[in-house]
Amino acid sequence: MSHLDDIPSTPGKFKMEKSPFIHSRMRWHWQSSLAKLTFWSIVFFCLILIFFFRSPSSNPLLQDPYRRSLRTYNWGGPAWEKRVRSSARVRSRNGFSVLVTGAAGFVGTHVSSALKKRGDGVLGLDNFNDYYDPSLKRARQELLERSGVFIVEGDINDSALLMKLFEVVAFTHVMHLAAQAGVRYAMENPGSYVHSNIAGFVNLLEVCKSANPQPAIVWASSSSVYGLNNKVPFSEKDRTDQPASLYAATKKAGEEIAHTYNHIYGLSLTGLRFFTVYGPWGRPDMAYFFFTRDILKRKPIPIFEAANHGTVARDFTYIDDIVKGCLAALDTAEKSTGTGGKKKGPAQLRVYNLGNTSPVPVSTLVSILERLLKVKVKRNIMKLPRNGDVQFTHANVSLAQRELGYKPTTDLQTGLKKFVKWYTSFYSGGKKAAG
Repeated sequence: MSHLDDIPSTPGKFKMEKSPFIHSRMRWHWQSSLAKLTFWSIVFFCLILIFFFRSPSSNPLLQDPYRRSLRTYNWGGPAWEKRVRSSARVRSRNGFSVLVTGAAGFVGTHVSSALKKRGDGVLGLDNFNDYYDPSLKRARQELLERSGVFIVEGDINDSALLMKLFEVVAFTHVMHLAAQAGVRYAMENPGSYVHSNIAGFVNLLEVCKSANPQPAIVWASSSSVYGLNNKVPFSEKDRTDQPASLYAATKKAGEEIAHTYNHIYGLSLTGLRFFTVYGPWGRPDMAYFFFTRDILKRKPIPIFEAANHGTVARDFTYIDDIVKGCLAALDTAEKSTGTGGKKKGPAQLRVYNLGNTSPVPVSTLVSILERLLKVKVKRNIMKLPRNGDVQFTHANVSLAQRELGYKPTTDLQTGLKKFVKWYTSFYSGGKKAAG
């Protein structure tokens, strides 16, 4: 494993340019200590906020329209339970019964569809919050319902709902994809990240640890945990104590929380660090998505540069490749070892990178869209803002390749062509096209 981690998954694809990130050994140690102090200070602050958010009667932030558990959802009753059981019923030999949180999200929709298609029982859970256009989430919901996947409308912070779902269905696995996404939005509404990515994750794990039998859990982490790390490509063994945003800090805290529940309660846990996922039915807050929208509107496109005109690049990963990695993680997940919240033996704990291994400059992304949309783009060169965005991401996937059989196959040109086809069909049809 060690010799593979020292070389790029795809040699020669991306070389980091000379930049002021290279420091003397003494300064590196000083920054390392400061970074660790900063990170754990953020985690401590987040934990304080968790308890704060759990006092709804005295919390004025509950008026925030972007909070996760504002709405009162209707659930329960014989008809509702029948739909839950039907959706979660396994229809293939040796299939799984999977609870997918964030099922109306981008990755959640594709994963739920793939699981259902191969015969697994799938039940979705989503709160349909309005961080981005809820009508897109509703369209995804309609898509899944046609394939037999029922999405329960509810929040992962609702313990009573989660316990009821586990009472109705003995889930073998949980695919936890619900989270507050987006790096930049964390500067506007930090509470939503704590509420979803930390408090919500803890609440889900609390319910799972007490379930009998305990499910195996696969959850979405993020390449953002690598933060300001400048070793290329990013390996699972690299340091993750230099978060560049609150979003990254909450994802890192989630990994620490998972480690604790694995060690104490015997929950089988697999974390997946996604690298810039794109494709049909994607998130409107992602660059490739709103670049497409703005290009079609003939608006100028901002191209960010790092210090000293450094290239900003991303390891764009097509959704189908991510789905393959998610299903492989489920297929290789071992059973949890606890019963009724008590650990009976050591349990599996893993973390994998899921990326494309081929970082592409954002300027190249714009050029590809320009050709596919047949529109000449006006570029505005701008400095990379200090909002949590990092200069580059690059995944080393050798561990996932070895243990999950993960191998990305879709290049950016091919993936964007599929996305543009979906985008033009979906929006030109007044959001009535179905895929």
